[in-house]
Amino acid sequence: MLKRPPITFWATVFVTVVCLSLVAIDAWRSWNARALQLLEVERAGANLARAIAQQADDTLRAADTSLADIVERIETDGRGAAALARLQRQMQAHVAELTQLNGLFVFDAEGDWLVHSRPPPHAYNNADREYFRFHRRDAGRRAHIGVPVQSRSSGKWVIPVSRRINRADGSFGGVALATIDIDYFKRFYESFDIGRRGAVALTTHSGTLLLRRPFNDATIGMDMRGTTLYQAYTGAGPSGSVLLASPLDGEVRLNSYRALAHYPLFVTAALSKDELLENWRRDTFLHSSGVVLLALLLGLFGKRLVQQIGLRAAAEAQLLGARDALEDMNRQLETLALQDGLTGLANRRQFDATLEREWSRARRGGGTLAFIMLDVDCFKQYNDCYGHSAGDACLRALSQAIRAQLPGRPGDLAARYGGEELCILLPATALEGALAVAERVRLAVERLQIVHRGSPAGFVTVSAGVAALAPYHGGGAPLQLVEAADAALYTAKLAGRNAVRAAAPAA
Repeated sequence: MLKRPPITFWATVFVTVVCLSLVAIDAWRSWNARALQLLEVERAGANLARAIAQQADDTLRAADTSLADIVERIETDGRGAAALARLQRQMQAHVAELTQLNGLFVFDAEGDWLVHSRPPPHAYNNADREYFRFHRRDAGRRAHIGVPVQSRSSGKWVIPVSRRINRADGSFGGVALATIDIDYFKRFYESFDIGRRGAVALTTHSGTLLLRRPFNDATIGMDMRGTTLYQAYTGAGPSGSVLLASPLDGEVRLNSYRALAHYPLFVTAALSKDELLENWRRDTFLHSSGVVLLALLLGLFGKRLVQQIGLRAAAEAQLLGARDALEDMNRQLETLALQDGLTGLANRRQFDATLEREWSRARRGGGTLAFIMLDVDCFKQYNDCYGHSAGDACLRALSQAIRAQLPGRPGDLAARYGGEELCILLPATALEGALAVAERVRLAVERLQIVHRGSPAGFVTVSAGVAALAPYHGGGAPLQLVEAADAALYTAKLAGRNAVRAAAPAA
């Protein structure tokens, strides 16, 4: 036959499993915390991208609205001196009102400046600009977002927004241009806390980088079509998040991107992965070190424990008898801990635990819980007349009578609440049933005919207050049931004692 492994073997297995479980649980918790932190940051990045996209869309729409008005006036009012003078005043008003505008311009079909919002230092020709060439070959009337350029009038980096102007016959008649100051976007992007290594970018659908924070003039107009970020955007949809290494600086970031609602651009809010997880790494290192140290201490303690178990295993046969006796004593102590020593009923500790348990069960199951509070009438006078020993004997006799009147169900409990106050807990019992039990108890005590010359009745009697509640209806707490029965008991006492009274219905 196979030999059973010694107790020391199982103790060693237990300590090993506990130590490994501590380490495994801590590792799982740390990894889960990492995933939750990344998820929270992804939500924050998505909200940031939404705000940036909305700002860019609103900025471009304001400029585009001005352009649409300019194109309509040129094509309607013509290019006479008076019409152009009125148009110039309107353009100047638009630039003064819209802080993001660097300037508004109108060019004729040859690229010469026709009218502008500010006097140019020189007479420039813009036929070589990308946006001018685009409109000359494309008959579309929608706004065009061009490649960023340095303004010839101010020297600043600007994003050109332009619309085609047609002659009466539909042929190309020039370009209306609004230039948006890139510094306007810079100031807005700098208002966000994206960490030391975060990034924000504005890119066209065709893959041209218009602007990026951290700001670098060398990145303006960069072709992004070969980057993994651009491929993720074009392949996944108008919004999303992806963890990628930047093609510009190699930093791994969580990129949240979103397309603009009305223009062919998208924005990216990117937060550094190392920065995001910096606090997580520090926290993980600290508590993981503590867990590993705890596991080592448990291992050392377990080793010592296994050694002690091995030493004690040799004397186990001699200790079997003592162990059995100790178990019997523990059972007796457990019984005594839950039983009143005088009456043999449940003590207050057992009653409180049972009340909590039955209250919760009634709430879950939709039942009614009834409670009877009993008090021996004029018991102080009984002790004064006959002594405390006789009082104790009286309480024992009353307790036996009460126990005999219980319905006998497993959940019913009779307990000594305190002093001469006794109580009965009746699960799944309505008020009428509890009143019947209380009345039987009162009559049983009355039939004992224990002489009591200090009582108006001439013998020992009890008064009872009865309450029943359905926890699932009104909520409340177990104390509410006890207080209701106690109030009913007070009513019974006022009624002359040796009486049973029901608690008033809950309001």
